[in-house]
Amino acid sequence: MGILSNIFSKIFPSSHPTQNDAANTTAPASDTGVVAGQVTPLVDVESILNDMAEKNPQKLNWQTSIVDLMKLLDLDSSLAARKELATELLYQGDMNDSAAMNVWLHKKVMTKVAENGGKVPDELKH
Repeated sequence: MGILSNIFSKIFPSSHPTQNDAANTTAPASDTGVVAGQVTPLVDVESILNDMAEKNPQKLNWQTSIVDLMKLLDLDSSLAARKELATELLYQGDMNDSAAMNVWLHKKVMTKVAENGGKVPDELKH
């Protein structure tokens, strides 16, 4: 299980299928990658993460920081883990420029969450 899958499992309820789940079913898929006949309601990611942040003793800026997002989700946020996530998400930049990589990672993760049924504000994806 990759880091992105771990992020999905922390954000989405267990009853919410992601694209990866849909791809692993035997039902025919449409051109959009959505399983035919399956309508999945959007999950309010901002609300879920804000609720988690309120309960967390640390002040975490998950809205802009991949490190804080990973900490909020109780995942390893080390540079090695972020490099692994960058590899998983096909990052083409310099992994030694952690600031640029971190900005890219946060936007890419938010975009992937949105692609998998998460309702994510546009400003978090761009």
